[in-house]
Formats: sequence, structure tokens, C-alpha cells
Amino acid sequence: MIHLYTWTTPNGRKPAILLEELGLPYTVHPVNIGKDEQFAPDFLTLSPNNKIPAIVDDAGPEGPLAIFESGAILTYLAETSGRFLAPAGPARYAALEWLHWQVGGLGPMLGQLGFFAVRSPEKAPLAIERFTTEADRLLGVMERRLAAVPYLAGADYSIADIACYPWTLAATSFLKEPLAASLETKPALRRWLDAVGARPAVQTGMTVAEA
Repeated sequence: MIHLYTWTTPNGRKPAILLEELGLPYTVHPVNIGKDEQFAPDFLTLSPNNKIPAIVDDAGPEGPLAIFESGAILTYLAETSGRFLAPAGPARYAALEWLHWQVGGLGPMLGQLGFFAVRSPEKAPLAIERFTTEADRLLGVMERRLAAVPYLAGADYSIADIACYPWTLAATSFLKEPLAASLETKPALRRWLDAVGARPAVQTGMTVAEA
């Protein structure tokens, strides 16, 4: 059994989508970050950085295995199942490139934009301009890639798409106001959002941990 510790954020939804795609049995343990449950001592033993998501795989290679960081979780589940990450060759490294691109770029920049442009009661125009510009640049990187290939790693759907989808969807909803002009000019990204969002496992995974 896999135990998923998560919440209703883009990062928290990534492993839920993959678990649904794989059809693996798992139990959800909500960690309400609005109530600071991520700082509970028991959760700290699973996720030293006090961040969701985390998993515990009861059937790990040497016994129960705890993994934190969404990128590491996606890689582990894909490798142990043999799905959504090529075992070798260019397709594997393309998927890993775009997975790490999301973890190091798309997620943090959209997260900062969300704070300064939406959540913060006091607006900082310089910060909003800086993160809006960078978000637009990153979405443009995706647009150029997806204008050339069906999915981020190439021909096949992979963990790269799973990693990027919740954050990109947030750009069209939670961040719609600051990014409206950017999104209007990205038809390939819209096509990809529709294709990934139509997958039943994605639809279910996006609702995990919701009340």
C-alpha cells in the first residue's frame, strides 16, 4: 500500500494524478497546510522540509520507504511501475528535463506570482511585474515546445506532463487575471491542457484531498 500525504495545491496533486494513472492502491492522508499541519512532528519524520507531498511505500525495495519532494515521488513511482518514464534513451532524458524545469522554474515562479498578485493583501507592483514577466516567459517556453510535439517529452504522455499540468491549469484559473494576455497567445498550450485534462485519471487526481 502507498500512503500519500498531500493537500489541494498543484504540487500536492501531482503524485495523486500519477497514482490514478497507474491504478495503484493508495491511502490519502490530508495535510492541511492552512492549519500548519505540515509542521507536525510526525510529518517532519516523512518530509524534513515540512512540505507536501510525501509518500510512504509499504512495499519499498528494502521495506517501507518514505519519499518527499514531488519530483522524486513521480520519478520513483514511474521507475518502479515501468510507466510514464522511458527506461533509457532521449525520451527518458526529455521527460526528466521538463520535470526538473517545472520543479525549478514553472512552479516557483507561478507560486511567487500567486502570492504577490493574488494572496497578499498589500500589493507590490515591482514584484508583480517581475513574476508576471517571468511567468509569461516560461509559458512561452511551453508553447514553443508544444507547438512542435504532442507532449512535453515528445510523442508520449509522461511524468513531465503530470508535473506541469496542475501548475499550468492554475495559470488559467487562480492566476487568470495577471496572465490573461499571455494565455490568449498560446494555442498549443491550450491544446495540451485540453488533452491532458480529458484523461480520467487526471480528473480524479485533481480532486484528491478535497473536502
